[in-house]
Amino acid sequence: MGFAMSMIKVEKPEPGISVITLNRPERMNSMAFELMVPLHETFEEVAADNETTCVILTGTGRGFCSGADTQHTEPPPNIEGLTLTRIATRSMSILSDLVPAMQRMPQPVICAINGAAIGGGMCLTLGADIRLAAESAYFRAAGINNGLTATELGLSFLLPRAIGSSRAFEFMLSGRDIDAKEAADIGLVSRVVPDDDLLPEAIALAKQINTWSAQGTALTKRMMWAGLETASLRAAIELESHTQLFVRMTTQNFEEAVRARKENRPPDFKD
Repeated sequence: MGFAMSMIKVEKPEPGISVITLNRPERMNSMAFELMVPLHETFEEVAADNETTCVILTGTGRGFCSGADTQHTEPPPNIEGLTLTRIATRSMSILSDLVPAMQRMPQPVICAINGAAIGGGMCLTLGADIRLAAESAYFRAAGINNGLTATELGLSFLLPRAIGSSRAFEFMLSGRDIDAKEAADIGLVSRVVPDDDLLPEAIALAKQINTWSAQGTALTKRMMWAGLETASLRAAIELESHTQLFVRMTTQNFEEAVRARKENRPPDFKD
């Protein structure tokens, strides 16, 4: 079974920048398989695009992603002949790889959060490397509100690391909303901008990132995610040392940075 890719838009507003847009506003970009399967495929395609060095993920309409779809949706692909329990496992496997797929992308991912980020939609934002919120944005770990758990798609791992364990426990157990201002105050997002400025601000940030070495930013991203799972300071330093030496010894980036500063110009990193 195939799904329409029109629900996912990919645009390149600037060289090196790909904007991935969830495009099902009539359902607040809910996590129906007809949207999430093409999104996963898009992550893989954009990750393999050597011309893209920074990615922006956003949504159309009044919500970024409203989580589980409560209306009729299409079933997940390739379930013919499976029992209900195997279908459930297949379904969760598709959704559960969305956040790891974002982390596997070599490009930094900026999430530009417009409106609601609820349940799995909130989890999706935690897969991004950087989160910018519109003033209208708000977050809810909605599983608990629906009689389920608040833990899904890696939220129990990612949220305490983003905002601290006490805040994460309180937020996930209470089921309350966090508005954009509170999200910025507690470090869930980097900053809040007016709704109309959300995408321009995300593009400006992506352009700033793209002034640096693509290899340097890609490996910095990998090291940051690895650092969140590294068990000791010594292990983290060991990984960082090898990564830094690798770029230093296999490129002329450092020499170019020195020349550029002497010549009072932006560096042109060739990796």
